[in-house]
Amino acid sequence: MPPIPGTPLTPGAPDFPSAPPSAPGPVPPTRVWLDPHAEWTSKLYERLLARRIVMASGLLDDDAASRLSAQLLTLDAEQEDPIRLELQNLRAELAATLTVMGILDVLRVPVHACVSGEISGPALGVLASCPHRSGYPNAIFVLAEPRMHLGGTVTAVSTGEQQMTRMLDTLYFRLADVTGREVGEIREDARRGRTLTTGQAIGYGLIRKQETTPRPPVPGGPPRPGPAGPHPR
Repeated sequence: MPPIPGTPLTPGAPDFPSAPPSAPGPVPPTRVWLDPHAEWTSKLYERLLARRIVMASGLLDDDAASRLSAQLLTLDAEQEDPIRLELQNLRAELAATLTVMGILDVLRVPVHACVSGEISGPALGVLASCPHRSGYPNAIFVLAEPRMHLGGTVTAVSTGEQQMTRMLDTLYFRLADVTGREVGEIREDARRGRTLTTGQAIGYGLIRKQETTPRPPVPGGPPRPGPAGPHPR
């Protein structure tokens, strides 16, 4: 039906076309937050690697195991000097642990592992694979079974359980070998979640010594004796 002359196109509006909508304005810029310490942290790790010091902290999964293995193999190929492996609050997946254990077994240079914070579960296998092992005074060592989540068909679950059993046996045999204890004792301690201090870990056989740094003498006080005690006059 044609519009009646004099009748507005829109009720309550004048009888002329409305103005076209205005063009959209510029999109406001998106602010991206960057880590101000990222570059500094990268340079710090490069300096540590130059001194043949490797850091391993947090969760050791497949990706972290690949990076750690690459660093160890690179340092092993460059020089014959020892490598210092700092283990800080380290947790690990079982498969990733066995990967790093295999790399440590074939390195030509000696590796000194030092524990700070808490090291638990399969991560102890990384420690046990190093010929030289020590811990800082406040380190904690936790023997614990790994947490596994298996799914799928009955056959897949059964196969996965068998594989986990073989990997656990590899881990426990390594711990038993370096500590001089029976595999059954290691397995039972892991089931109970046994926790050890640095001093107890030395007695258990997980590490050989405690890291110590001699403190400077107190001004005006007597000189501190060395590791072997005061020298006779």
